[in-house]
Amino acid sequence: MTLYSDKNIIDSWLQNAKPWISAIQNNEIESRSLITNKAIKDLILEKKPIKVLDIGCGEGWLARELNSTGVDVCGIDIVPQLIDEANKHGCGKFQVLPYEDLSQETIKEKYDVAVCNFSLLGNESVAMIFQNISSLLNENGYFIVQTIHSISGCGDEEYIDGWRKGTWNDFSDSFTNPPPWYFRTLETWKDLFLNNGLSISEIIEPLNPKTKSFASIIFVGKIETNVNN
Repeated sequence: MTLYSDKNIIDSWLQNAKPWISAIQNNEIESRSLITNKAIKDLILEKKPIKVLDIGCGEGWLARELNSTGVDVCGIDIVPQLIDEANKHGCGKFQVLPYEDLSQETIKEKYDVAVCNFSLLGNESVAMIFQNISSLLNENGYFIVQTIHSISGCGDEEYIDGWRKGTWNDFSDSFTNPPPWYFRTLETWKDLFLNNGLSISEIIEPLNPKTKSFASIIFVGKIETNVNN
């Protein structure tokens, strides 16, 4: 029996919603303010979307950034407190929705870009998103995932898929009960796209200018037009 599960992740975020809101709004996470926030925003806008689905939107910072440029954003998250905070700003449509329930039936719209920005931490829930994501994208739509880089994130442990212990290192003492996360190799990440009807058009590896190490990895999945039509 595993010590960790997708439920443990949700339990942790329910406990840590308040300090997370503070950390994001006060730019307390250096790698985000220095590198990864701009990387994901610029990449999305490069695709010139009209409508974006932000999966695991948190308190809505990315939705606000995109909305300020005229993009229509819908965000989902499992944590009610985070969704409440996102709704306060009126920069999109936000709803509490488990990843497992994300489908055409629950969303009822299609998007030019769906994005997961450091929000794919689990195992079964992530597999469900990949199984359903194509049905939520317009023709030639993109599924963009920014996540922990498999090389820098592996640390001293074996380079194999599996659950890892979470940590709040470099965060304030307000955080408690760090969420576990499910480690995937680069090949496993690629297979998630390719086995669910998505090609990978780009893989981007933002570097931390201070440490020269990988700050993240960004996969750009694409819905291809059927050339026989």
